[in-house]
Amino acid sequence: MESQQSGTAKRPNLGKTVTQVATLYNPRTWKEKGLWWTAGLFLVTYVIVVVVLGFIWSRSPGEFDVCENALALDKNNGKKFEACGTNLPDDKKNQKKPVAGYVTTATAIRIAETLLDKPGGYLSNDLTPPGVYLDNIPNWEFGALTELRDLTRSLRNDFSRSQTQSVEDKDLQIAEPKLNYDSDSWILPSTESEYRAGTEALYHYLNRLADDKAFDGQFFTRADNLSSYLQVVEKRLGSLAQRLAAGAGQTRFNVDLAGDPNARQSTPTPAESQIKTPWLKIDDVFFEARGYSWALLHTLKALEVDFGDVLHDKNALVSVKQIVRELENTQAFIWSPMILNGTGFGPIANHSLILASYISRANAAIIDLRNLLLQG
Repeated sequence: MESQQSGTAKRPNLGKTVTQVATLYNPRTWKEKGLWWTAGLFLVTYVIVVVVLGFIWSRSPGEFDVCENALALDKNNGKKFEACGTNLPDDKKNQKKPVAGYVTTATAIRIAETLLDKPGGYLSNDLTPPGVYLDNIPNWEFGALTELRDLTRSLRNDFSRSQTQSVEDKDLQIAEPKLNYDSDSWILPSTESEYRAGTEALYHYLNRLADDKAFDGQFFTRADNLSSYLQVVEKRLGSLAQRLAAGAGQTRFNVDLAGDPNARQSTPTPAESQIKTPWLKIDDVFFEARGYSWALLHTLKALEVDFGDVLHDKNALVSVKQIVRELENTQAFIWSPMILNGTGFGPIANHSLILASYISRANAAIIDLRNLLLQG
């Protein structure tokens, strides 16, 4: 009997706890305790809220299905298409598919909206906590933004134009400069307002692609157009791989003028140099590479759908799938509470070198893909 009474006495009294908390935040209690006690209570509450929001906002956005995203946008526009993808089942192969460029443009819109509408919104220009002290997600945003800018530039200069003498698309003329606006501006105008204006222009271009008006919005699935875009991707991935590898430190030979005996450069550089990313910049480069890879992953999935016939004709579909597989590996969950950069073969993991490995393999596959596209 005593043990039962003892066990009952140890149970927490929920009603009493709620009453205590309510009393703690009662204005009468603040008056009794004094101004300093009240200010301290608010300060502690504020710090807790900021820390919790910091953890929530620091989570990178997950992947999305480019076809489901395109069909969802099409549904909002009156549902003109019925199926999407390169490996459709037999019962869907005869259904109406999105017009050329629809999936790629819809993916660009989704990337832009993810930057603006993810938990916490766009953080790179925040001046208040917790956004002001977070650096991983702002660097992730810059990486994704870099790929979005490359894509919209290619949409304006390559995909929407058949030849060099063709006229630029009127909506892409707006979208490309708007999305290239300063990524750190918080007012007059704010970065978010400019990026939303660019996204709205992409929506107009998307709707014009889907209508039946001749000479309206166009997207040309030409092998040379795709090759021009992939050439930019090559350089981006090559740069990111080098910067990630520099986290562990390395000695590099100067190969800037290799292969051309008549080449010159403006400023002489040493034949050999030691390159190492500063310790405080290691995680910045890491998350920038993660953000770029995340956006590129979805862009290539969309291009695989829109350029399906071209890639099939070049027997290059499997090459795109392999690139996508490597980029998916860059988005694996990070189990460590911080980015570690031990020596190459040391006892501590080197996350930058692992990410550089995936990016380098994707870059090598893209070079092979461009060669396939240019072979004719």
